Amino acid sequence: MSFSYLFGAVMVMAAVTLLLRAFPFLLFGGRKPPEIVLYFGRVVSPGAIAMLVVYCFNAVTPGAYPFAIPELLASALVVGLHLKLRNPLLSIVTGTVFYMILVQFVFA
Repeated sequence: MSFSYLFGAVMVMAAVTLLLRAFPFLLFGGRKPPEIVLYFGRVVSPGAIAMLVVYCFNAVTPGAYPFAIPELLASALVVGLHLKLRNPLLSIVTGTVFYMILVQFVFA
């Protein structure tokens, strides 16, 4: 692929992301959003996280080596860090790095 194609693709993705994030502000301005929008704002994030957890554990085979140990240890680390520090980014990045170390070096 050429540089111009990749650059164009990144620019389109950046523009779409910017517009999606700006859309609520453009739509509602300084007014309070309708109650249904506030409701979705409260429930979509936990729902998305729940779907990601299900997806992450979907391919785990507890009856075969490594018996889901890396996934459980990394998940416990993420939950523990988040409960202690309340920093989702730090928790997720640390858990991901820890999981990759486990599957690449410890349980390889």
